[in-house]
Amino acid sequence: MLSTVYKAGRAPALLRHGRRVAVAPQTAQLRSLTSGVQSLPVRQPTESPIARLQKRFLSVSAARPGNAAQSAPNPYAYLDSGVIKPKEFVDVKKVLVIGSGGLAIGQAGEFDYSGSQALKALKEAGVSSVLMNPNIATIQTNHSLADEVYYLPITPEYVEYVIQKERPDGIFLSFGGQTALNLGVQMEKLGMFEKYGVRVLGTSVRTLELSEDRDLFAKALEEINIPIAKSIAVNTLDDALEAARNIGYPIIVRAAYALGGLGSGFANNEEELRNMAARSLTLSPQILVEKSLKGWKEVEYEVVRDANNNCITVCNMENFDPLGIHTGDSIVVAPSQTLSDEEYHMLRSAAIKIVRHLGVVGECNVQYALQPDGLDYRVIEVNARLSRSSALASKATGYPLAYTAAKIGLGHTLPELPNAVTKTTTANFEPSLDYIVTKIPRWDLSKFQHVKRDIGSAMKSVGEVMAIGRTFEESFQKAIRQVDPNFVGFQGAKFEDLDFELQNPTDRRWLAVGQAMLHENYTVDRVHELTKIDKWFLHKLQNIVDCTKELQQIGSLQGLKKENVLKAKKMGFSDKQIAHAVNSTEDEVRARRLEFGIRPWVKKIDTLAAEFPADTNYLYTTYNASTHDINFEDKGTVILGSGVYRIGSSVEFDWCAVSATRALKAMGEKTVMINSNLQSGPSSLLWLSTPSLRARAWLCRTVSRTCACPISCSCLVLPDLSRQQRALEGAAARGRLRILKTAAFVNPAQMCLEWRQDLVRIC
Repeated sequence: MLSTVYKAGRAPALLRHGRRVAVAPQTAQLRSLTSGVQSLPVRQPTESPIARLQKRFLSVSAARPGNAAQSAPNPYAYLDSGVIKPKEFVDVKKVLVIGSGGLAIGQAGEFDYSGSQALKALKEAGVSSVLMNPNIATIQTNHSLADEVYYLPITPEYVEYVIQKERPDGIFLSFGGQTALNLGVQMEKLGMFEKYGVRVLGTSVRTLELSEDRDLFAKALEEINIPIAKSIAVNTLDDALEAARNIGYPIIVRAAYALGGLGSGFANNEEELRNMAARSLTLSPQILVEKSLKGWKEVEYEVVRDANNNCITVCNMENFDPLGIHTGDSIVVAPSQTLSDEEYHMLRSAAIKIVRHLGVVGECNVQYALQPDGLDYRVIEVNARLSRSSALASKATGYPLAYTAAKIGLGHTLPELPNAVTKTTTANFEPSLDYIVTKIPRWDLSKFQHVKRDIGSAMKSVGEVMAIGRTFEESFQKAIRQVDPNFVGFQGAKFEDLDFELQNPTDRRWLAVGQAMLHENYTVDRVHELTKIDKWFLHKLQNIVDCTKELQQIGSLQGLKKENVLKAKKMGFSDKQIAHAVNSTEDEVRARRLEFGIRPWVKKIDTLAAEFPADTNYLYTTYNASTHDINFEDKGTVILGSGVYRIGSSVEFDWCAVSATRALKAMGEKTVMINSNLQSGPSSLLWLSTPSLRARAWLCRTVSRTCACPISCSCLVLPDLSRQQRALEGAAARGRLRILKTAAFVNPAQMCLEWRQDLVRIC
């Protein structure tokens, strides 16, 4: 039965492996589908979709690097096979895009990213766009993206006012997070869309209601025999208590139509439930009382479906922490590392079945609880919109989820859209990664007095970083340093009750795991028993512990051999981290490493496992390689991003950096963005790199090699009126470093002195 469902849910083999085609020359009759072409006149009504597609898919030969030329399959046979069914584009002339409003925990830069991509798709299609978003700090509220921008609250009354004034014939609800989704449901109930003849593009309001209303969602999944946790939707406190008695404790309470798990939590007895339910019902008219599956694995799938029922899973992700912690507050790894092939395809098939049954058109996120020692699973929830996980999946795979979802909303299908990575195959493909991505969230809880540091089903994090490596150890340690420059890598911290910290997750849980394994000699089995973290992850962390102890046993810089240093660097150790282990300094370890000829390699994000040539602007550095993926012949301007979001440094600095990027590109300059924040904006090259001085100096040196000074012939775009601006003046003069006072870069104050000293030393 599983194999039948699996085969039914998969795309044809021809599409899974990609179609190599050449893009036809653009003419005035063709609608632009690529990101680099100006918008063209909209469709010709007399031309059939098949005829339009035949113009795009030409029969040509294409060569792979290092191989003889291969003839592409006959594109007309491909088109005539029935895979691409004729479908007219959605006929809209003006579209209203609903933003997410003011930034909130669980709703930040990821929706600025998705909304900007939607506006970009509309502009390319020649469709007028109207944006509603009161957040002035976002990129999408630039007038260069939307034709009209309204800085108004996201409420039905104000939206109705804009509809009356602008008279749009379409509306996008999937790009503004939970705020836009709730708005759409309200307006549908009020009959506003029908009243003004506004068409909801992409996923219908009915599907949004099905995914958000807990009772309707449970019934919909029962219709297709998809298991969910035993649950009862209630509207009153007494009903909640009765439901818990029927289900049995422990239970979890989930609020419908809530942002970032707001109002959710676990209850082990009636008293805890009474307090939890009373609080949740003040935030939402409906709550779900559900059997707790705490301790199970949590897995997510990002799924894309078009109106012709073509459906693919773009990325699957696995939480480092077991179920019980909101995915936004959990360390997340992509692709999944601990699933067997049977488990992976079982959940993939279920995700496609769910998305097709609900009728999602565009992008969707499916979250599962998976039994750690069996094949039993439960669906936790489905987000029929772009989410925080969508930004991670898009950057991790290089697949433009938001852009593709917007194109699908306009009526395009996956087989006809070009693959953004190859430029020659179609978008109807599932990426295959040859690297590991680790996401670690950042909290700013220490800024508040008497705050509870525990984390659970309600999100508390204010930002997150993404690190890329060829091994889990490498990507994990890189991500740790990106979250906070005070961390050197996998490390511990002092706790009064270590076992309690391991059993009860807080924002410092990974530090408790580090303390237990590095300094208290806890075994993998004991840490697993206390935390329920999968043993695969713990064994990988044990590799870091073992390498640390090997370095400590060497004990001196002179004792370090090339194989010792190379092994540590492949596991993501920084020079400072190695120096701590061998009682040396960072500069001395760096000099020793360079003596051995050990340097990082620059790799592109290749989402096709080298099956087809990949052309992405996402770059990362790794020691687990032997060649560069790019050359460094052209010079460029380096723009330093602000790193992970935190209180005081958020999407407004993304706006600064992206604005600087666009201005420089308009001047014909190549731009290189260095940023660890996966929700950041576009650039010619985006280095998903640690925000350390060494990495930035090395990147600047390799981007431009025209003189001896490692960063002399590049420009660093730094913030105006910043503290480190003044600290860098002396170093800039000595190093012949040109500083452009245009963009923004914010770093902790303690980094200023390090920047000044190291720049002088390097230059």
